[in-house]
Amino acid sequence: MQMDAHASTCLIFFQEVKNYVTNNDGKQWDLLPQGIVCLHVTHSNLSRRMIEIRFDLHMTIGSLKEKLHRHCGTPAFSQRLVLKDGGQSIANLDDDSKKLGYYSAESGMEIHIIDTDPFSMSRGGGLEDESLIEKYRMTDEAYEARGGTVREYIRQQKAADPNWKPPKPNMMAGNPWAKAPAAAADEPPPPCGPETVEGMEVGMRCEVTTGGRRGEVAYVGEVPGVAGGGHWVGVRFDEPVGKSDGTAKGVRYFEAEPRYGGWVRGYKLKVGDYPEKELDLEDSDDEDEI
Repeated sequence: MQMDAHASTCLIFFQEVKNYVTNNDGKQWDLLPQGIVCLHVTHSNLSRRMIEIRFDLHMTIGSLKEKLHRHCGTPAFSQRLVLKDGGQSIANLDDDSKKLGYYSAESGMEIHIIDTDPFSMSRGGGLEDESLIEKYRMTDEAYEARGGTVREYIRQQKAADPNWKPPKPNMMAGNPWAKAPAAAADEPPPPCGPETVEGMEVGMRCEVTTGGRRGEVAYVGEVPGVAGGGHWVGVRFDEPVGKSDGTAKGVRYFEAEPRYGGWVRGYKLKVGDYPEKELDLEDSDDEDEI
């Protein structure tokens, strides 16, 4: 009795798996426009199978061959078409003037292309095997004889200076995501004096110029221990677009949920009538923000 129950459970399981796998079999083409069918396409010289290409039943076999030419590379005059269903041939599409619908083609059937050209490019893997493509390779002698090459430039530089070495390439050049190089030591630091936060008071609405992030001023003043010193503005953001929760160096300066707080230099902030708005939740890489 126990074995029978186990076998019954297994049968139910496999039936449910089968029902899941075959859930929409035969229904995948129900939403096609009227007069359109999806047919698979195979080729006598190609191993790949072109799945569910859409065709209009009102197109002539001649037009069908022109469309197939764009998919397989065999010209229309070198095509012999066979309509198949379940692997069995049911019709030769040999009248270019007749329409596809004349042969009762239905979605899920297959059009097999027989390439009749004995010199077809598709024969022997000509359109699929990349190893058959001849690659251009310049001989060392030919490259040596060319002018304006990298090799010639290096040769000229070493002739002028035997100790010359090629400069190291800048791998970040042209990269839009690369950070700007660090400021030179002789450049003045960014403004962070009390004048940068003048007119800013706790409770004011504000907007950070980086990304247009909005919120409310929650702290104005110095934050001891933070690199760069000077005055900062603590902002309680409307969205989780900050890097803080209102603390700095372990000291709490205002209340905020994680990522809803941030510390911004005054010159990066504007106060005024800035109502809430939806923002892209992206982190800021601004060096004048903590």
